Amino acid sequence: MASNKVYIDVIAEFTTDGRLIPKSFTWEGEGTFEIQKVTDVRRAASLKAGGAGMRYTCIVEGRKCHLYYEDNNMWFMEVENS
Repeated sequence: MASNKVYIDVIAEFTTDGRLIPKSFTWEGEGTFEIQKVTDVRRAASLKAGGAGMRYTCIVEGRKCHLYYEDNNMWFMEVENS
């Protein structure tokens, strides 16, 4: 099983102390998903899809997922292809 990087549209906000917090994202063909909670933010590389930047560990519909904000100012997620 190979993984790929999928760029997505993200709605995010900057807080008054300068933090960037994602609020929702749009997955093509599936709709828009609200991020209930961000549980961790750290600089990390995506070992599955390649690329590096800030990795946001998020809770979406009760499930954990990783959302990446690359240094090129683009958001992506990893997907597995069979």
